[in-house]
Amino acid sequence: MDIIRKKYYWWNKWTGYALIILLFVATPLVTILFKLFASPGGSWSHIANNLLYGYFQNTLLLLLGVAALTFLLGVSTAWLVSNYEFPGRRYFEWLLILPLGFPGYIMAYTYVGILDYTGPIQTFFRNTFDISFKGSLIDIMNLPGAIFILSITLFPYVFLISRSSFLQQSKTMQEASFLLGANRTKTFFKIALPMARPAIVAGIALASMEVLNDYGTVKYFGVNTFTTGIFRAWFSMGDATTAIYLAAILMIFVFVILYLESLQRGNRQYSSVNGLNKPTARIEVSMQKKLLYSAVCTIIFLISFLIPFLQLLKWVWLTHEKVVNQEFLTLIYRSFGLAAIAGVLIVIFSVILLYALRLSPFKWVKSITKVATLGYAIPGAVIAVGVMIPLLAFDKWVYDALLSARTAGLFLSGTLFALIFAYIVRFMAVGYNPVEAGFQKIGIHVNEASRLLGVRSTKTLWKIDLPLIKTTLFSGILLVFVDVLKELPLTLILRPFNYQTLATKAFDMATNEMIAESANAAVIIILTGIIPIIFLNQMIKKREL
Repeated sequence: MDIIRKKYYWWNKWTGYALIILLFVATPLVTILFKLFASPGGSWSHIANNLLYGYFQNTLLLLLGVAALTFLLGVSTAWLVSNYEFPGRRYFEWLLILPLGFPGYIMAYTYVGILDYTGPIQTFFRNTFDISFKGSLIDIMNLPGAIFILSITLFPYVFLISRSSFLQQSKTMQEASFLLGANRTKTFFKIALPMARPAIVAGIALASMEVLNDYGTVKYFGVNTFTTGIFRAWFSMGDATTAIYLAAILMIFVFVILYLESLQRGNRQYSSVNGLNKPTARIEVSMQKKLLYSAVCTIIFLISFLIPFLQLLKWVWLTHEKVVNQEFLTLIYRSFGLAAIAGVLIVIFSVILLYALRLSPFKWVKSITKVATLGYAIPGAVIAVGVMIPLLAFDKWVYDALLSARTAGLFLSGTLFALIFAYIVRFMAVGYNPVEAGFQKIGIHVNEASRLLGVRSTKTLWKIDLPLIKTTLFSGILLVFVDVLKELPLTLILRPFNYQTLATKAFDMATNEMIAESANAAVIIILTGIIPIIFLNQMIKKREL
């Protein structure tokens, strides 16, 4: 092993490739950092005096509200399906994950349509009981409504991670708690919940990141947050520096969440003594409780997925003849092509980073990979601003250089290159993690044996490593594909003029009061998003067995 690594110990071409990727991916983040030292734009004083407090208050309340509700929904359902036998439990294990495929902005306008005067609920009451309501049945276009919508789409993060933690907890510890006289409720709060705390907080942190990234829901509901402020500063006021100041404040929220999650986790390790780690046996309860547990899971599934999805299908049935045409098929082709290109590039970059880490096992090389995957923790609007500014500067430089020829224009900004660039920065971690898991699974020994036989590193990668991890490569591409397909704020800022994706088309239609017509694009996004969710559930089932 030492002989093999001696050649690659200090420097090799893979380390150089990794540094190039780092330079590429870190450019937007470095741009925002340096721009903070510039003087504020002309709009900053107006925003600071009149809007900044509202941005801060609404963003903080949104985070706290979603954290509380996702904790309640995610932990309760995870505990039920992990520890009790009741009708439908096996189905709820994966049905309760499906809301992850429902983007928040689509859920938002779907529920507005359901509760509206012309929606199915009010129509039913008018036609059946001759009862009419003024306006919407329930006004959800406000901050509490945004909390509700984001919570029912994001609670599966907490459900998934909590369920995995509950399944891995030792039955022996719970049996000891029962022997000491504790009932099931006390055992949950004193034993199971503290042991699962790191997992639960990690799930809430993931949900919080998505809250900070959300633009569609808060924009549609008229809730002013830092994300909507960035859009206002960039598009309405044309003030890039002010947008960067708001982006920096939003990044502070992100880093505080990451720090608090790391702080509460610390060096705690919740494990059982070897040989006593028996899996938790599901508890048989009375028929009354079985029906109650089934009812709780059913209601949550109906509210978080089935009812809004059925409403979307109804709208598709009513509008597909008018909406689904050649232009719509072109929209699907563009969206899928863009997502596939981003997925393939991200997986290629991930392979290069991980191979550099294999051949140069230095801490600083490992730091490169951490920095390169930092973008997923940063809201899309922030990354979009960080991408646009250096590209605009480059275009200006090219324009000045070619001014005499009168042939210059926008070379990079406002093109698909800018969009794909931003997708790579934003979703690098999504493709990187499955590829890393694949490399860890096959180990280093086969690779070292190949190089001992005199095979070059590139050929070893191509002939040995990649065939062994092809499944995880496909998984990485698929996960990136789905995330790119439903990404909204980043796409809205960086897309070329008059260029639409499924996500932007659905959002534009909904904001123009064409909610029923927007369902056609929304259903494609949701059905595509369900595919990796099914794979994810299968992975958890294998771990459980």
